[in-house]
Amino acid sequence: MSRILEALPFECLQNVDLSEKRNKIASIVAGFLFFSGWWFALDASASYYQDTRDVFHLCGVFATLSMLMVNAVSNSLLRGDGFTDGCLGPVGGRIWFFFGFMMGFGSLIGACYILFGEYVYISDNVNNNFKPDHTYPGVAFFLQNVFIFLSSLTFKFGRSEDMWG
Repeated sequence: MSRILEALPFECLQNVDLSEKRNKIASIVAGFLFFSGWWFALDASASYYQDTRDVFHLCGVFATLSMLMVNAVSNSLLRGDGFTDGCLGPVGGRIWFFFGFMMGFGSLIGACYILFGEYVYISDNVNNNFKPDHTYPGVAFFLQNVFIFLSSLTFKFGRSEDMWG
């Protein structure tokens, strides 16, 4: 983080040391992204209830489960140098981590389908009974999943997992 601040042309930011506050900053940013994502989805459902379906919230639920799965595995277990092996050891942790990321990417793909397949392209098929008037709910569901995914990445890789610090 300090390398980013050193690259800026402001002299007052040259001597700022944020290494002690890295975990706090990453946690706050991740929490804000997670909150913002769910706020978009709930705002779309409350404001445009006639233009949404309840099933569209499943992508956000799976993105939240993905965030929990990805952040449940410590970095030391992924590297294989943890103090405890857990249930299945490093291999089980890596499989859990992989399925967590697969669920996160799957929810992003589902949100892309919701945005483009349901809101941008409206089919003229006679069996299609969902014809929304506004595209904002589709954008909100997409942003929800993007923000939850970014929150997961920030919380996982933005923190340091020092055992004594």
